[in-house]
Amino acid sequence: MPVMSRFESAFCRTAAWGAFTRKTVLPWAVQGQQITGDVLEIGAGSGSMAAALVESSPDARLTATDFDPVMVAALSARLERYAPRARVQQADAIGLPFADASFDVVLSFIMLHHVVDWSDALAEAVRVLRPGGRLLGYDLLATPPWRALHWIERAPHCLLTATQLRAALCALPVASCAVHVAPGGHVARFSARA
Repeated sequence: MPVMSRFESAFCRTAAWGAFTRKTVLPWAVQGQQITGDVLEIGAGSGSMAAALVESSPDARLTATDFDPVMVAALSARLERYAPRARVQQADAIGLPFADASFDVVLSFIMLHHVVDWSDALAEAVRVLRPGGRLLGYDLLATPPWRALHWIERAPHCLLTATQLRAALCALPVASCAVHVAPGGHVARFSARA
């Protein structure tokens, strides 16, 4: 699984991204749903979304993971003040080290495109959901600006289309799934219920 590029790594640790995350991105990504119970965020990066989630969801117990050691260190530092309601663990999204049916909610915020086998990451997310649990997230879509940025960075990412995301998600053992493309078509949010 690739690690973040230097640009992405630096950007996701900025105060501007943290503020935008709290005020705009997290509310849009979770689609107005209450986040409670045992929650897993896969590919949590530097923890902007994770910190915003812990602050806004007092009934959530968060396990935040990332594959990149640099991001795990940044994530650990950011979430330290929220212990014991938040913990950090290094994990590969396509081989999560958790038992089946371990979480009430699994979150994936702009991390699927970092995973070459992103459909395997979705399958793992669904595997660790409890019956009735929810998968919520959003990701970048394969549009010319994102393709150009990743080409310039020589990032080994796998940008996806909304059609590919919908097909992969709905092929999993879920009761329901949905993909909604945001205005402009550069990102899509998605959901599924186990």
